[in-house]
Amino acid sequence: MINSLFKRAALCSLFGALLAVSTLPASAQDKRKETLIVANETGPNMLDVQGVGANRPAYAVSWMTYDRLMTFGKKKLANGIVSYDFSKLEPELAESWEFAKDGMSVTFKLRKNAKFHDGTPVTAKDVKWSFERALAMGGFPTFQMKAASIEKPEQFEVVDANTFRVKFLRKDKMTMPDLAVPTASIYNSELAKKNATPEDPWAGTWLKNNTAGGGAYKVESYKPGQEIIYVRNDDWKSGPLPKIKRVIQREVPSAGNRRALLTKGDIDMSYDMPPKDFAEMSQEKGNVKVSSVPIENSMFYLGMNVTKPPFDNMKVRQAVAYAVPYERLMQSAAYGRGVPLFGAKNSATGAEWPAATKYTTDLAKAKQLMKEAGYENGFETTLSFDLGQGTVSEPIAILVQEALAQLNIKSTINKVPGSNWRAAMLKKDMPLMINRFGGWLNYPEYFFFWTYHGQNAVFNTMSYKNPGVDKMIDAARFETDKLSYQSQVKTFVNIAYEEVPRVPLFQPMADVAMQKNVQGYTYWFHLQPDYRQLSKN
Repeated sequence: MINSLFKRAALCSLFGALLAVSTLPASAQDKRKETLIVANETGPNMLDVQGVGANRPAYAVSWMTYDRLMTFGKKKLANGIVSYDFSKLEPELAESWEFAKDGMSVTFKLRKNAKFHDGTPVTAKDVKWSFERALAMGGFPTFQMKAASIEKPEQFEVVDANTFRVKFLRKDKMTMPDLAVPTASIYNSELAKKNATPEDPWAGTWLKNNTAGGGAYKVESYKPGQEIIYVRNDDWKSGPLPKIKRVIQREVPSAGNRRALLTKGDIDMSYDMPPKDFAEMSQEKGNVKVSSVPIENSMFYLGMNVTKPPFDNMKVRQAVAYAVPYERLMQSAAYGRGVPLFGAKNSATGAEWPAATKYTTDLAKAKQLMKEAGYENGFETTLSFDLGQGTVSEPIAILVQEALAQLNIKSTINKVPGSNWRAAMLKKDMPLMINRFGGWLNYPEYFFFWTYHGQNAVFNTMSYKNPGVDKMIDAARFETDKLSYQSQVKTFVNIAYEEVPRVPLFQPMADVAMQKNVQGYTYWFHLQPDYRQLSKN
């Protein structure tokens, strides 16, 4: 009841703020064109993208308030939507870079006029400290660096105040693009050190609620669970100065309320709404437009922890895969907004990814497998999902729960708050879970590194181990022969799908709804809107 009242009060506060904006005089109304009002379901649980347990909305904070050495170019998709271009790296904090003749290092020249938000010049020592911090923090940021062969502090060298070098342990195609993702953000090292302690040398506690960046926006206000407000950094030199001067991003948990605010024109943008809403809004004639792109290297899946009986039995996992009501799920949970990852006539034949599995809904086959596994009478388990993705995951959970009941599997649904999901997932103790995972670097072996590798994977929440698969994942990262590469990918995909520690469901869409006067939207791999490129006409 208290939580409900809090949410209602927060929504009333938002309506009040919007009403105040709508009654401003003409001069202030002009400023409204330079203000973007966003409502979403869940906000950042911290401001530090390198902090262990940072959620997906925290990626947006780093993207707005910090710089990377490089960024990605852009391309226009067939449907006219602008997307980032994974194949093209462009300058951001670094104005240029040069590879050594032997290809075993890269040297970056930093912009000499770049400053942090407090006016401190950005230097190569800040870059070095930031990368060392990413390696030292543990969890996701550390493994993100290691996924691209960035593993040791000795790889980082300050040549002079504006020159920074990264030494390669090996030639890895993922190294350069990995320096353009959120975890490679550059921190104001001196500011962070002032707020560090002997017990917390990397200022992790302070940076959860404060920023030390030099990006295009500053955080003016951060109220966890309520809102975050950005203001433009007018001294930003690492790209074109954003046209939006102020961004108010408010948490409005109810998708219905967000849709009403959007339809009335009281907010400019929303995302993370149910597919049903996006499907309907994309057909409506009005002031709202919807941008939709299949998310690269991503899938919704049903995962089974292979260390938790009875999911340590492959036949039980296969039975579950054959019990999933795929078509109903696509229509009732995804509303057709996604690419099916089931019902393939053949096994994977190349390096295309994501690839569909052979599984279809076949209860007779599922029951036979349960019998062969010795679980004809079923069992009890817990089915968990992230409330932060509840608009899609909850209807999936209900459909899966109903389907498993036909195999005498009694599953209790566990709804984990979005702010706690990452920490809960990393414990790797949930027997059955629904989740969405996407890989930033657009390679199948990168996806598998994170989710199937038995030695390295933070997000191998199914605790799956197959040394042969690990070997092929590692080999594919460095394979230069196209046919050999395709063979390696095809093989580890087919093995993983046969042993099925996770059941792929569908490739989701990146859906964003916005007012028609909002221009410049770009699809990014981290799925967060990039306010730096937006404008309002």
